[in-house]
Amino acid sequence: MAAAPSVLPATSPAPARAIPDSFSASLKAWWTSGEKESAIAEERLLRRLPYFLPKGTPTPSPPPPVTARVEHVALDDKKKFINTVSFIPGQPAPEGRAPPPAVVLHGYGAGLGFYFSNFETFGSWSARRGAPVYMLDWLGMGRSARVPFTVKAKKSDIDSRVTQAESFFIDSLEQWREKMGLNKMTLIGHSLGGYLSVAYALRYPTRVSRIILLSPAGIPRGPDDSSVPAEELDSAPHGSGAAHPASQDEAKQLEKEQRRTARNQGFVRRVGTYLWEEGYSPFQVVRTAGFWGPMLVGRYTSRRFTGLTEEETRDMHEYILNITVARGSGEYCISHILAPGAYARRPMVDRISVLNVPITFVYGDHDWMDPMGGTESVKALKAAGNRDAKMYIIPNAGHHVYLDNPKAVNDLIVKELDKSVPRDS
Repeated sequence: MAAAPSVLPATSPAPARAIPDSFSASLKAWWTSGEKESAIAEERLLRRLPYFLPKGTPTPSPPPPVTARVEHVALDDKKKFINTVSFIPGQPAPEGRAPPPAVVLHGYGAGLGFYFSNFETFGSWSARRGAPVYMLDWLGMGRSARVPFTVKAKKSDIDSRVTQAESFFIDSLEQWREKMGLNKMTLIGHSLGGYLSVAYALRYPTRVSRIILLSPAGIPRGPDDSSVPAEELDSAPHGSGAAHPASQDEAKQLEKEQRRTARNQGFVRRVGTYLWEEGYSPFQVVRTAGFWGPMLVGRYTSRRFTGLTEEETRDMHEYILNITVARGSGEYCISHILAPGAYARRPMVDRISVLNVPITFVYGDHDWMDPMGGTESVKALKAAGNRDAKMYIIPNAGHHVYLDNPKAVNDLIVKELDKSVPRDS
């Protein structure tokens, strides 16, 4: 796509502050964190796009190939809204020739800003195909409404707990779809967002045209010795290399390495299992740490996002910090949906075969999500008659495949999205 004309106003948000590495810096970051700062941090990521239009900015005439805007889409309950970034093509494809819009969904405790390395790819695809792309923050996460999350089922009633927890997100996504006037969607979900994409498709199969799952959570059946989630097998790499179809041997080898890592957790594993079952959120640690919280987040971002530039790491730190210290909400779903070890209480491998839409599984070669769940799901789908199910491995990537090797993931996503384009286009 040709470079879009700049539509930004002359001023931009101030540069992100340095990652706190001292008490005074951490205290300052904690004192100034909040909703206003989270909006600024998100906009700082979006302003990497020359066609991003801040709130109140009119669309230029003639319109550029694509524009990007952020808004809060109100749901049926006035207290609920979904934070949404919309990529809108300047020239929509004629009726009947446009592919379904793509809807991008983040993982547990994250937000749409995590996809900043993929913004340009989605914008380019939107302009080229004349179809919109939407990025959402799940209700109760990111910059969406932080409403109370409750599950009324008894702890022993697993099915009801899972259903109620899933409904918190699925119902809000369905309301959002209705408010946006969409008929069908291609869902692109990472981690928990992948799990919830499948859960949504199971409940509303006629509203989904295709599913792309990036390191999805909750797919395989759990082992008997469930443990707290392991970290990625090594410090997450950041590199290049194209996606390739996953082999059975490759998936099994990755699974063996994951189990070996989990067995070495010892005491941390037992404590983590207890806290998980009691419904504690890992983000409570940051909130209760007070002015030490920014330093904790800083250590995570500095260690985890080693492949990013210094500026990108600072921007991600500011963004993650501000969405983390916001009031806890949707994050409390985790112990109801997943058992310790991040294995689903109702595994998708046992539920997914009824879907008859194209489904693509994507894992990093250093992922901690069990790829055998994807392998078994593809087999189950094909056995049920769904021939358009497949799985890919992304080289030099961990759980955040879209950040660790963005080019390979971007190329694969575009390839899959293009398959939704009507044949006569």
